[in-house]
Amino acid sequence: MKIERLLGIVIFLLNREKVSARTLAEKFEVSHRTIQRDIETLNMSGIPIVSFYGTDGGYGILNSFKMERQLANDTDYSYILTALKGLITAYGNPNIEKTLEKIVSVSSNKSLTNNISLDFGVLREGIDTDKRIQLIESAISRKKMISFDYTNAENWTSQLEVDPILLTYKWYAWYLFAFCIEKQDYRLYKLVRMNNTYVIDKHISKEHESADVLMARYEANDNRKYLTCKIRCKAEVKVFVMEYLNGSIEKEYVNGDFIMKLNVIQNEHLWFGTILSLGNKVVVLEPEELKQRILQKAREIVEIY
Repeated sequence: MKIERLLGIVIFLLNREKVSARTLAEKFEVSHRTIQRDIETLNMSGIPIVSFYGTDGGYGILNSFKMERQLANDTDYSYILTALKGLITAYGNPNIEKTLEKIVSVSSNKSLTNNISLDFGVLREGIDTDKRIQLIESAISRKKMISFDYTNAENWTSQLEVDPILLTYKWYAWYLFAFCIEKQDYRLYKLVRMNNTYVIDKHISKEHESADVLMARYEANDNRKYLTCKIRCKAEVKVFVMEYLNGSIEKEYVNGDFIMKLNVIQNEHLWFGTILSLGNKVVVLEPEELKQRILQKAREIVEIY
């Protein structure tokens, strides 16, 4: 759209001293003549764009022309830029890069730097998840329902229709928070368990409260089964255990070994797999049911080798 292109040109010029007509034409995928007309339109609207002639010619905006910068200082903007750059690493959405341009344009310091770098590249769970995120994001903004086949932790697959509300990254994975039409309730769906995802040409079934309010209420009413357990760990795996099991240390021994208390979701596989992977470096002290589960899994592993 022309209005979006005009705004884009202004933001692009605000972030640079001078830009050639060729660069603008390539950036916005239009002809040189269209760029000239756009510059004329912007000048007539009161934005002071200067034309530079010659072999090193181009366009620029007068330094006296300033956008409002009073809401935040350079430190604030540097943190915003850090967050946006981190989000760009999480999934490929060109709109984030446009937002990045806008933030740079309203800062008085065009060479903002920060001592913090966020790389969320690990959040990318493959090309399919990336595409799924963009599809769901589009459905949320357009208030459209989506359909998908979902396989739960018990390996049951069902076709669902939902009102998509929020995409969230938690517990080391991407999730969709949505209103399930069949259950008439709010649910969390793991994106890697979703297949055949598409947007339905239907408006969402009803208007919902804000995503933050709904999510907070959902988490407050968490009905998942939790398990409290204690494990004794060797000193050599302390850093690993603290990072991946995130429990509380109840007792430490002279040799560095320690006892840790965990409160985990009973049916989640991550913590259980982590304990198994540590082999004889970890001993389950309680509860008895977890000991038996470990023994059973160990027997199953031995049987196939």
